[in-house]
Amino acid sequence: MEAKMRVFSGSSNPKLVSDICGRLGVEPGKVKLSRFKSGEIYVHYEESIRNFDVFLVQSLAHPINELFVELLVMIDAAKRASARTINIIMPYYGYARQERKSAPREPISAKLLADVLTTAGANRVVTIDLHAPAIQGFFNIPVDHLTALDLMTDYLKAQQIPNPVIVSPDAGRASMAEKLANGLDSPFAIMIKKRPTHNESVITHVIGDVAGHTPIIIEDLIDTGTTIVNVVESLKERGAADAYVCATHGLFSENALDKLQHPSIRQVVVTDSIAQPELHSPHVQVLSVAPMLARATQFILEGGSIAALFKDRGI
Repeated sequence: MEAKMRVFSGSSNPKLVSDICGRLGVEPGKVKLSRFKSGEIYVHYEESIRNFDVFLVQSLAHPINELFVELLVMIDAAKRASARTINIIMPYYGYARQERKSAPREPISAKLLADVLTTAGANRVVTIDLHAPAIQGFFNIPVDHLTALDLMTDYLKAQQIPNPVIVSPDAGRASMAEKLANGLDSPFAIMIKKRPTHNESVITHVIGDVAGHTPIIIEDLIDTGTTIVNVVESLKERGAADAYVCATHGLFSENALDKLQHPSIRQVVVTDSIAQPELHSPHVQVLSVAPMLARATQFILEGGSIAALFKDRGI
């Protein structure tokens, strides 16, 4: 590409950046990221970015606060180096589960992140499968909200899963479950749950027929795995077969991968929006979002509709 652009990687997912750049036909930008003895973050771009369109790639996974501050310092350094535009590619938008107040005296942290990114100097944000799509409205700059749904659909079609039923673990994922069900020409079911505390859930009802079906559970993210295991066990109690679990973002906090070695889980499918260790569980399938992010980057630079990336133009 002849456009004056550079793609730089934060510390969160260098391999994804390498894959994106490979598809764009450019080398990853040269940037030095280091820490002072006190823990303060140091950033130095080792090539000129004056009047360049700069793309900074950083997913806000563990350690989220460290990675977020690193991204802010990268934005500030790019702004002071006279970058023409600063585009944030954030495959996983952290703090997205705090998008509203569910009790008095709580923060809306997802909005706080949007404000800080914009104040720091970001001109655009590209992200994938937000926990709540309304988070786009927290920004006063363009937000390109991509989805891994087509990627998941194509993979699941190739598996030729017998008698599938798409399962939404809660009402919030119902829209995504419906789109996946349409893509696979399958029925879908919705589970009703309550959360006594963070990262814990109790299934109270299942709406839809799951007996004798192979469940395909669709989520935006998997954190500790507790909710997924509860969903799988509840489906088994209602006569369902062993399940497939699909989520765009595999956080896999604590011993989540051990929990997902559940005898009633056939396979867990995630993307590389968050870097996954090479020695992940053998029944975890990782799909790459690099082709989608590379094409989105091209559209941003050259013009074009982001909606053209997806089969469902209503996304």
